[in-house]
Amino acid sequence: MAPRERARIVVLSGPNLRLLGEREPEIYGTDRLEDHARRAREEARDLGVELEFADAQSAGAMVELVHAARGSADALIVNPGALTHFAWSVHDALAAFDGPVVEVHLSNPATREPWRHESVVAAVASGTISGFGARSYPLAVRAAVSLLRAGRP
Repeated sequence: MAPRERARIVVLSGPNLRLLGEREPEIYGTDRLEDHARRAREEARDLGVELEFADAQSAGAMVELVHAARGSADALIVNPGALTHFAWSVHDALAAFDGPVVEVHLSNPATREPWRHESVVAAVASGTISGFGARSYPLAVRAAVSLLRAGRP
């Protein structure tokens, strides 16, 4: 990857996150994905990094986005949604990404239905931010920047 003046972080959102604000507000809150993106952009601006957003409504689309980020992004923040729990193809794509990967969830999957307790993404992520609601995405940006500045994947 060619050196850049500012680090570039790509934020990937999985299926149904477009429905944030409408879908299960008692779990995910009333903020829309755009609201979370705005807060993440503010954090990125304050930290001096570029932030790009993309979303995928299927495992295949998520894999394509991860592949597209290889060689052009310094770090990934990924909220795979339900893909978190079964999408081994997403796991494999993230394992091939050469940089920090921060898994993020608005809710805490460990406190929810048993099928949500396992993340196939966690094993290839640098770390996971979960359960902080509206603060989850800004915290994920801060974590990714911290890892980049420390030179850690």
